[in-house]
Amino acid sequence: MQAIFHTIKKIADFKTSILITGESGTGKELIAKAIHYNSIRRENPMIDVNCGGIPETLLESELFGHTKGAFTDAYRVKKGLFEEADKGTLFLDEMGDLPLSLQVKLLRALQEDEIRPLGDSKTVKVDVRIITATARTLGDMVNKGLFREDLFYRINVLTIEVPPLRERREDIPLLVEHFVQKYNIRLGLKIEAVHPDCLQRMMNYDWPGNVRELENVVERSMVLAEKDVLTTEILPPELLRQSGSSVRDDIFFWDEFSIKTNAKKLEKQLITKALAETKGNKTKASLLLEISLPALLYKIKEYNVES
Repeated sequence: MQAIFHTIKKIADFKTSILITGESGTGKELIAKAIHYNSIRRENPMIDVNCGGIPETLLESELFGHTKGAFTDAYRVKKGLFEEADKGTLFLDEMGDLPLSLQVKLLRALQEDEIRPLGDSKTVKVDVRIITATARTLGDMVNKGLFREDLFYRINVLTIEVPPLRERREDIPLLVEHFVQKYNIRLGLKIEAVHPDCLQRMMNYDWPGNVRELENVVERSMVLAEKDVLTTEILPPELLRQSGSSVRDDIFFWDEFSIKTNAKKLEKQLITKALAETKGNKTKASLLLEISLPALLYKIKEYNVES
């Protein structure tokens, strides 16, 4: 991510169009905000639009505005988001979902720095920096006739590709720290630390939902935590199943050499893993662990394992 931050600093002040690509949940909106708030436009509005979240019949009016009487229920003049973002930044997310009928109008706005509100015969000059983002491959959409080639090249002057979280695991500790601080404030909590083993599990996990999934897991864990430290036991079962944790990694974090004490730690971890694997079924977990069910129930109580 250091390379991306370096790029942001270099391009932030230019009005050049930027396309941010990457899997869903990788933090493309955060990159767009970083560009805006590091630019000379930071004192002016940044407006976000999800091109796939607004019906096609309403999106044109949202973007370009309309005059009174332009269509049924248009009882007053309405400024579009281009005008609202004047002197600032307009972030068009999910660009691959923009209907073809609106792509030509967006192209004109980008080329001429002007828009035409619905129902108006006059154009309106705008000074807007456009940042777009997509999780789709726009080049393939162009080849299939689903996206205009001229618009693709117009928005694709500068490209920032945000790698998935599984390819930048070194970012996870900083992201976890950020989310803990965020939800301590938002939820009025006082989580002070993340146990090393818990953090290691997060580092091992592949995060198919990327940064968005990580944020959800941190928030969930903070809500469920009974102490001021996030521990492995409160992580979601699917994360525990996939993340694993080698004995070598666990021993690396143990702070004492007592075989008796550390054997109990390992036993607790194996019980937690077995319960996660069997989705809480204690009978099946006891078979995996090769101990009797009464023995497992006793150890669950002894080690205070969530089941």
